[in-house]
Amino acid sequence: MNDKSIFLSLKDHSVSGESFQLRYNEDLDMLETYPQPEEKRLSEYYKSEDYISHTDTKRNLLERLYHLVRRVSLKRKLKLINTFNSEEKLLLDIGCGTGDFLQVAQQDGWSVTGIEPDDSARQIANSKTDNSVFNISYLDELAENSFDVITLWHVLEHLPNLETHIQRFKHLLKPNGTLIIAVPNFKSYDAQLYKNYWAAYDVPRHLWHFSKLSIQRLFKNVRLELVKTLPMKFDAYYVCLLSEKYKSGWMNPFKAFWFGYLSNRKAQTSKQYSSHIYVLKYQNN
Repeated sequence: MNDKSIFLSLKDHSVSGESFQLRYNEDLDMLETYPQPEEKRLSEYYKSEDYISHTDTKRNLLERLYHLVRRVSLKRKLKLINTFNSEEKLLLDIGCGTGDFLQVAQQDGWSVTGIEPDDSARQIANSKTDNSVFNISYLDELAENSFDVITLWHVLEHLPNLETHIQRFKHLLKPNGTLIIAVPNFKSYDAQLYKNYWAAYDVPRHLWHFSKLSIQRLFKNVRLELVKTLPMKFDAYYVCLLSEKYKSGWMNPFKAFWFGYLSNRKAQTSKQYSSHIYVLKYQNN
């Protein structure tokens, strides 16, 4: 690892109010949250009623929008995994939250396994998937070459011991399998616009902040090749709503939707969307 320069100073807007830095790792073209909480303390930073992925509540505009977008996204995610040739249709979803993606995949004939560390979210997910969701320690019990598709939807940025986890995912994947990762993109227009108020930094829950190049470099180390990059256009609107809230104290939907639209429009040329889906497979040589 190289010496890391300070890219940005910012704070945890949603839970603790504590201050952090983003340090730029030139070798990987990636930002790293500093200081990173001790692993045993990470769960403390998720203790908020506003952490939507761990709940099915619809109390306000942001939560209703989140669930509306999620319904559309679920159909697109299912369509994506169904494009891969997988006779057994064995799916592992890591950080599955309340289990909605696993539920729709299971209904479509996939044999599903989920990993979710949050107890309450895992309980909800199990009620939807016939008890197919387990704590993170269950990863150690899974056999190598077990899954046709492994998905991490906005999860990789949360994982401590990043390179260890990447090695583990590679071992769990069948030789002809597919790894799908969705993460925010710190090189997007909305990230540059909002800077330290950009909601997708979400420190310290997000420990790492990726670019397309960092995904290529990280997974090349385990002989997984980036074969496709897809935009997540809805993310720009959701992230801008939260960013406006952090910056001005309210969501300001007209302003947020304008900047979300602008971010997606600029990304048509720059190819730098607010979030990307990365599709990775074993290298052929």
